[in-house]
Amino acid sequence: MNTFVLYLLLLKATVVSFSGFASVPVVREDLVTKRAVLSDEQLNNAIAISQASPGPLGLYVVIVGYLVAGIPGPIAGVLALASPAVLAVPIARGVRRGRASDIRGASSGIVIAACILMVTTEVQLVPTAMPNTTFALIGASALFALAVIRVPSLFVLLASACLGLLIG
Repeated sequence: MNTFVLYLLLLKATVVSFSGFASVPVVREDLVTKRAVLSDEQLNNAIAISQASPGPLGLYVVIVGYLVAGIPGPIAGVLALASPAVLAVPIARGVRRGRASDIRGASSGIVIAACILMVTTEVQLVPTAMPNTTFALIGASALFALAVIRVPSLFVLLASACLGLLIG
């Protein structure tokens, strides 16, 4: 895949997301579904690697860039992550001109839509991430630990990784 096209696709994903993983639905649609240059398994792996690594959640786009385009791909991913920061200038200008409530309202709507997109995309990625009953039990246990018991996510990630190593 052309590196510039990859940059534009990753830029589109990062521009329309307000949190790291809110870009996953856009990345999946463009690179897995439409262009078939990435598989669901590779996307899951990129997300898992970024979760296990320090840094921002959206860093998975750098890994996706590598998987799609080799060495130039991560450069496209980093540039796609950094480019939306340019939007901070017009947003700050709008806040200074008394339009903070408009920006807050638009941001809230975008966050809601991004959450819905993330849920629907994750449902599509589950079969690849949990290929058998054992891994499904790890996933269900992790969900229970996070949502009900409120175990810190770091502990859930470490426990899930250890269980995966033992099973896999």
